Amino acid sequence: YGILPIENSSAGSVNEIYDLLIKYDVHIVRSTRVRIDHLLLGSKGMKVENVKTIYSHPQAIRQCSHYLDSLKDVQIIPCENTAIAASMVAKDTTGTMASISSRSCAELYNMSVLAEDIQNFDSNHTRFICITKDLKIYPGADRTSIMMVIPNKPGKLFSVLSRFSAVGANLVKLESRPIPNSDFEFMFYFDMSVSVYDNAFFDILEQLKDECEYFHYLGSYSEVM
Repeated sequence: YGILPIENSSAGSVNEIYDLLIKYDVHIVRSTRVRIDHLLLGSKGMKVENVKTIYSHPQAIRQCSHYLDSLKDVQIIPCENTAIAASMVAKDTTGTMASISSRSCAELYNMSVLAEDIQNFDSNHTRFICITKDLKIYPGADRTSIMMVIPNKPGKLFSVLSRFSAVGANLVKLESRPIPNSDFEFMFYFDMSVSVYDNAFFDILEQLKDECEYFHYLGSYSEVM
């Protein structure tokens, strides 16, 4: 199993994840929403007024943009993730590097907390998906995710959405991503709230497989709150 962050309540979709879902053949078996509190961390004994560079994942940087805009003469440098940022900053001997990371990172690497709750909004949640190579559907699944390339013809997207509406499937997310090396072609990602036991809905999915240029059933699953 793997865990991926797919969207944030303030910074929006994690576009890189949608691109990876296009590239790799994986399935979603669970999802959940987690409250995210960001901290500014430095090596032990460091002071916030000495910060010259801040490292973190681009999503964390966007989620804390208001706080970062308030700082003077500080360089913001994106890196792979918030944990790697903390690990690197914890080894800093200059006393000028900081990271946007979690409290767990502060405890793990014995770091100083320079500022707390620096995210733009108090209600800052990230939705994570749990993925696996093998398709698995657990009892109680009430959300389905699919990806498809719809023929570029007038009314085709409307036709697809109408079919879902006709069987009572509630569209909770629609995302489009450009397909690499294509001439303005897009992959559409759908999240729908619908029972896994709804045969009419899955009959429509079978029909769409034959009508779409590309179709990938990502899975049916439940969201753990």
